Amino acid sequence: MRFETSGVDLDAAVHLYEDAYEGAGFGAARTDRSFGYRFRGVGDERMSFRSTRFDARMRGTIEVRDEHVVTWTADGGGTIDAGRQEVALAPGTPVVFPNGRPFAFDLRDIRQSLVQFDRTYLETVAAEVHGVQPGPVVFDHAEPPRPADVRAWNHRVQRSAATVLGSDATSPLALAEAARETAEAMLFTFPHRLVVHEIELPQGATGRVREAVEYMHAFAHTPISTTDVAERVGLSVRGLQQAFQRQVGTAPNALLRGIRLDRVRDELRSARPGETTVGSVAVRWGFAHLGRFSSAYALRFGQYPRDTLQG
Repeated sequence: MRFETSGVDLDAAVHLYEDAYEGAGFGAARTDRSFGYRFRGVGDERMSFRSTRFDARMRGTIEVRDEHVVTWTADGGGTIDAGRQEVALAPGTPVVFPNGRPFAFDLRDIRQSLVQFDRTYLETVAAEVHGVQPGPVVFDHAEPPRPADVRAWNHRVQRSAATVLGSDATSPLALAEAARETAEAMLFTFPHRLVVHEIELPQGATGRVREAVEYMHAFAHTPISTTDVAERVGLSVRGLQQAFQRQVGTAPNALLRGIRLDRVRDELRSARPGETTVGSVAVRWGFAHLGRFSSAYALRFGQYPRDTLQG
């Protein structure tokens, strides 16, 4: 993926950045600089590098659902998560975007760089690094990394940028290695925690059914379906359904949905009101219809998800 655009139309710039970051309520105002903007993005489905020049003041709200983002500026600055756990964005200081909830920003006359990771990809790398099952990675954007770690991060980013932003002929293997090494550097540099889930195997699950359940737990955070599970364990979809009915007395899609509901509950219980929303957590775990999700949640846990969050 390579994309680049620039211009001097303030309204066009606002619409561009709202689309690029799936934001809302973006507003811009001119400063004493002559207005102009430039936006560039290069990368693949795992990791991308973006750079921005924006000679004006920009404010708005962003909710990063499917990515983890590190940003820093070479010029200009402002605040991230304005009005909550505000963090100053200043030249040379990398900051992680809050994830899983909307956050406000207020930036002015910036030269900004960003590294963005696909959420599922980074969580898979984190699971391998920490030796656990894949699950959500929660970064503390308000806790600054250590200076020595920032220096190591900068060095790693410079090397990866040379690969990603280089020739169009860069090999897929080189891009994959750059993404992996940069993801590991992000995990090493920025304070975070993993939401680790214990695997509860249904009584009677053996053989391929046991393997299928373990696979569901490991990849519930990705858009897998019953078809994917069946292929993983070498059965047809009908064969998988029959095996589940014989051994555990339930359908595989019902078990997968229950695992995801459990993950939603874990996140809501560990969050604090005001830091996230029920809707953002539900959507992250694949529940697009919030009414049906709320009913299924209440049926499983005996309370509505908003009550779990408030509790």
